[in-house]
This record gives sequence, structure tokens and C-alpha cells, in this order.
Amino acid sequence: MEHPIKITAKSEALPIGLTAAALVLSAYFYLRFPEKVATHWNFAGQVDGWSSRGFSAFFAPALMVFMYALFLILPLIDPKKARYAEFAPAFSVFRGMLLGFIFFVHLVTGLYNLGIPVPVGTVVPMAVGVLFVVMGKYLSQIKKNWFMGIRTPWTLSSESVWNRTHRFGGRVFMGFGLLL
Repeated sequence: MEHPIKITAKSEALPIGLTAAALVLSAYFYLRFPEKVATHWNFAGQVDGWSSRGFSAFFAPALMVFMYALFLILPLIDPKKARYAEFAPAFSVFRGMLLGFIFFVHLVTGLYNLGIPVPVGTVVPMAVGVLFVVMGKYLSQIKKNWFMGIRTPWTLSSESVWNRTHRFGGRVFMGFGLLL
């Protein structure tokens, strides 16, 4: 079965590279983390959640592998798979940004747990803001499909409603991203 989005070494370099780098970081972190690792911060930037060393070290790369697989599989099973070629650049940006965000959070939390004074309560919300701004910029380019975008009965039943909703949603995403 041919993939709806052309898969090349160039298109896969970033997601595979980020995931591989996260795995290397995980091995490094695992050997150096304490038994109990900070994994959640409240709005004041104070640690309020902890996990085991193994979970903390390997959850992010496992999530990245899962997300990468989803981004490969979902276009194949989407009834509107032919539409993916129409928004392949936006699809690639979304995939890269989501995997990059997970990698960034993994790096930041790992450095914090190694004793490096990273202001997690500041840099992670800023990264969420960047993620929202970039996703908002590309949201209007996503064509009607069953797995990506703002999918409601109304948007899925009308191309016009889909387009207007995604243009408006993109502006909202960008606005919230700038507020963060």
C-alpha cells in the first residue's frame, strides 16, 4: 500500500533523529538520575510530582516512538487519505513540532534532575507558546481528514465550514501562543 505522503530520507531525518537523540539522552539520564525524579511543576514553577528514575528517563522516547508510528499509520487508514498529499508540508511541521516539543521537555526535565538550574516553570510555558504559534500558522493548511485538525460533525460535513474553522482556529492558537 502506497503511503499518502511521500516518505523520503529527508522527510524522516528530523523525527528519527530527534527520537534517536532522546534515546541517547535517556541512557545518559538513567545512569545519573536519583531514584526519585521531579516530573511535574505547578504554575509557580515548584515541583509537585515525582516519578521513578526508569519511568522518567524512558517515557519521553517511548512516547516519541508511539507518536512517530501514529503519524505514519493514521494517514494509511484514513478514509480521506488522498487529502494528505495536499497538506504534506503542514503535516510534517506538526509532526516535527510535536516530537521536538516532547524532546525539549525531556531535555529540560533531565537537566533539572541532574542539578542544572533550569527554570522549568519559565521555559516549558514558552515552548508551549512557540508550539501553539507554529501550529496555529499551519492549521489553516490542513485539508479535511479524519485524524488531524478540528474535527466536529459540522467541519467534517462541509469543506467550507472546515476551512473557516481552521482559519479561525489557527488565529486562536497563535493568539494563545503569544500570550504564553
